[in-house]
Amino acid sequence: MNPDRVLEAFRRESGALTVAVTGLSEAEWSLPTRCTPWTVRDLLGHVCVVIDWLPSMLDALAPGEARISAAQYYRPDDRFSPQTNNARIALAQNRAAEPADGATFAEDFTATWRRVDQLCRAQPASRTVWTRHGDAMLLSDFLLTRVVEVAVHGLDLADALGHEPWLTSSAGDAVLELLLGAEQTAAAEKLGWSKPRFLRKATGRELLDASETAQVEQLGIRWLALG
Repeated sequence: MNPDRVLEAFRRESGALTVAVTGLSEAEWSLPTRCTPWTVRDLLGHVCVVIDWLPSMLDALAPGEARISAAQYYRPDDRFSPQTNNARIALAQNRAAEPADGATFAEDFTATWRRVDQLCRAQPASRTVWTRHGDAMLLSDFLLTRVVEVAVHGLDLADALGHEPWLTSSAGDAVLELLLGAEQTAAAEKLGWSKPRFLRKATGRELLDASETAQVEQLGIRWLALG
C-alpha cells in the first residue's frame, strides 16, 4: 500500500479518535468495553502503547530488507498466546493509570500519535523496521497495522460509549484492503454493508447469520484473521 496513503489514514483516524475522547466524563472513561477486562480508559491505553512502539523502532538500526508484510504480521504464533495477551492487558492498564484524569489522558494520546506521525513523515518510503516480535517490515506496512488498531478499537470505543462510529473513509478503505486483499474489495461492495459493519463482521465483533455466511462464501470472500 502506498506509504502516503497509510500515513494519511493514520493521521485522520487518530485525529478522529482524539475528537471522540476529548471531553469524556470520568464516568464514561470507566465504562466497560467488549475487550474484557478493559474499560474505555484501558482500551485507549492499549492504543497508546501500540502506537508508542514506533519511536524506539525508528531509533534502532533498520533491517536490510523487509521480510514480513502487513498481512503476514498477523500470523498465529506466540504473539497471540495467553502469556503475551496477559502482558498486553497489563501494559494497557499501566499506561491508562499514568495520567491524573481523563482530560490529561486525551492530551497524552494526542501527543503520542502526533509525535509518531511526525517521525514517520520524515522517513523515506523504503524505511524498514524491526518489530518487537522480530519481524523485519517496511515502516509503511507496520504503520498499516497501527491503522488497524486505531480503527478497529475505535469501533470498540464507539460501541462502549454508545456513539455512532467515527471511522474515517481513508482508514476504512485501508483496513478493508488489508483484510481482503485489493482484488476482493469490489466483491465486498456487493454485500451492501457500511464499512463499520463490515469491520465488525470481519473481526468477529458482529456474528454472521446463515444468509450472510452464504453470501460471503458465494462471493468468494476470504478475509484475514487478526488473531
